[in-house]
Amino acid sequence: MKNINKILARLIVLGLVATSCSNLEDYNVNDRNITQEQLEVDFQHVGSKYKPIFENIYKYSPAAQYQLQQNLNADVYSGYMTNPRPFVAGANNTTYKMISGWNNSIWSIPYTNVMNNVQTISELTAIDYPTLYAVALILKVETMHRVSDVFGPIVYSNFGDLENAGIYDSQQEVYSAFFTDLDTAVANLMANIDSKSFASFDLSYDGDYKQWVKLANSLRLRLAIRISKVDADKAKLEGEKALSQSLGVMETNADGFFVNSEFDHPLTTLDNSWGDTRMNATMESILTGYNDSRATSYFDAPTSVSGTVKGIRAGLPLLGAYADELAQKADYIGFSAINDNIHTSKVQLMTASEVAFLKAEASLRNWSGAGSAQTNYEKGIQLSFDQHGASGSASYIVDNISTPLDYTDPINATNSVAALSNITIAWDGGATNEKNLERIITQKWIAMFPEGQEAWSEFRRTGYPKIFPVVSNQSGGLVDTDIQIRRIPFVDSEISTNSEGVATAVSLLKGSDNAGTRLWWDTGASNF
Repeated sequence: MKNINKILARLIVLGLVATSCSNLEDYNVNDRNITQEQLEVDFQHVGSKYKPIFENIYKYSPAAQYQLQQNLNADVYSGYMTNPRPFVAGANNTTYKMISGWNNSIWSIPYTNVMNNVQTISELTAIDYPTLYAVALILKVETMHRVSDVFGPIVYSNFGDLENAGIYDSQQEVYSAFFTDLDTAVANLMANIDSKSFASFDLSYDGDYKQWVKLANSLRLRLAIRISKVDADKAKLEGEKALSQSLGVMETNADGFFVNSEFDHPLTTLDNSWGDTRMNATMESILTGYNDSRATSYFDAPTSVSGTVKGIRAGLPLLGAYADELAQKADYIGFSAINDNIHTSKVQLMTASEVAFLKAEASLRNWSGAGSAQTNYEKGIQLSFDQHGASGSASYIVDNISTPLDYTDPINATNSVAALSNITIAWDGGATNEKNLERIITQKWIAMFPEGQEAWSEFRRTGYPKIFPVVSNQSGGLVDTDIQIRRIPFVDSEISTNSEGVATAVSLLKGSDNAGTRLWWDTGASNF
């Protein structure tokens, strides 16, 4: 990040672009006889920067980049998916033998494709086009909180600063910066809420700034809940700000944040073409235990074994009975693939269902404006069923008997494991806050599928749902099998170019730079 020649070259380019766009207000009054068509062509200097931001919150194409950026880490660690073959003879990220070459994508894609473009947009729009700047800030926060929730400290407030490039913010500092950026974004949008200036560049909301404010408020609520165990006062302040803002948070499925990209969902390639990802055993345990009709909206029936759905334990080793990885894959590839309902949908980043569950937890924490915990909890379930066209929600919501099931591996019995929780579905007003929080997070976890990054973060924050540990732990003692993986170590590409910055970042962690060290908001303590 300290490559001065690259930075200087970029500043020269930015200067040229800024010059070409600096007189757009003059063009609007046509003082120089510039046509509307010419104005629109010129404005692509800004507008063209948004598409790569949308499509690299996680990378859609090529699918191999998404596989490295999220699928072989968060999608597995969340209990959603796992690989039907072990890769690298069973010593890889999914068994906690961290491969830095795989992890580089988690860091490089957001910085190269999101932060660089946001920086350019900011320099061109912050003063003269505040609503366009606002959208860039919201996208920036949505992207970079995910990066921070993987590594901890990140380069954020100093990004693009020539003198301080490469200096990290602690995770506490960066969360504070997220809230400040969301303040700016909401204020800018509210000042010109009916403008359609972003319509031709918007891959989510057709240029409707009211929806972008709802997203900003919902994102603020997510981040506030995330820090509620480590900074309760700040969390309450920010959460209540989100809940009291005049346009509110997401309430209907139409409010959800999805990206309508021209690329296919990357899971289509990983799942259908390569056969590299399948249902996780934890998903099977919970969905089948609850008789959850969303199971068949999420996953296909297995082709090699019996059952409605069939998952695989995470962290499979390469067992001696198999001559190679492909032989082991041949046995497990017939387990449940991801349903085309997920492949063909727009890429999901935040839903109204998630927000309803956030409000339910906010109510448990006595935040003003959150409403009834039970009402929000049941609404979250209903919204998810409606989103996926699933039936039976009325009886599901009041089910106070069903619990997660034991998992049985029909190929290798040593992978079988007893269910880790007896939590039921129906709201229990007489239960402790901790028990009802487990209900909230378990149902939120089901509803957020297939967005593994957020699901993994919530598992680390709360310990819910209770996810089966890996079969094989190859971390050499750095990660406790029962506590499970807590973060990704800083990557080689960053260490080699910004060693001083990384050394400072490591000093901001709670421990060593390894996968067993908890993040700032990950306290490991009671949730209440």
